[in-house]
Amino acid sequence: MQRQTDRQRDRLAAQVFVCTNDRDADYACCADAGGEETLEAVKSWLRDRNAFWNPISVIETGCLGLCSENGTAIAIQPRDEWYSAVRPAEVPDLLESEFGPDAERVGAAYRRRQEASDSDAA
Repeated sequence: MQRQTDRQRDRLAAQVFVCTNDRDADYACCADAGGEETLEAVKSWLRDRNAFWNPISVIETGCLGLCSENGTAIAIQPRDEWYSAVRPAEVPDLLESEFGPDAERVGAAYRRRQEASDSDAA
């Protein structure tokens, strides 16, 4: 077992969890509400801003407990922000409100770590 906490903290500023849970039940699930498409929209938005996997990771999850037939559940950590009924077309507005138009608002702590790392390398 290898602890990787410090390495991940240095690399990541946020994690976007996107539910794609599928279930055989009458109850709504994110898979039926566009979960895969929403996941791809999140990844695409971050890739377009050079923020995919560093500094923002995307994690496909099972149920987040915010089931809706109207869209997918998304959680953003460590911000502790939770959204339900997210449609793929709404992803750009959601992520821009969380991270800024160019994903520049990823967190002051992350920016300080990056600046310290950059000055150590110089």
